[in-house]
Amino acid sequence: MKLPIVGLEIDERFLMHRLKSTSLAGIVGALVAAGLWAYRYYVQHVFSWDLFAVLVTIAMVKVVAMVWYRLRD
Repeated sequence: MKLPIVGLEIDERFLMHRLKSTSLAGIVGALVAAGLWAYRYYVQHVFSWDLFAVLVTIAMVKVVAMVWYRLRD
């Protein structure tokens, strides 16, 4: 695949690396949000609705994407 603006060719390896790095970033982001939520809940005894909403959003997007790709293949 050739990028029209920069004129560089991109092969499948680049796309797979991008896919893996994006997936890893999402997982690490979810773990950090879960860790921060757990710290606030168990140590500070404060229920953080904003972090809870972020965790639920990440989980729902992951599940919906998995179901979507499973039904489309």
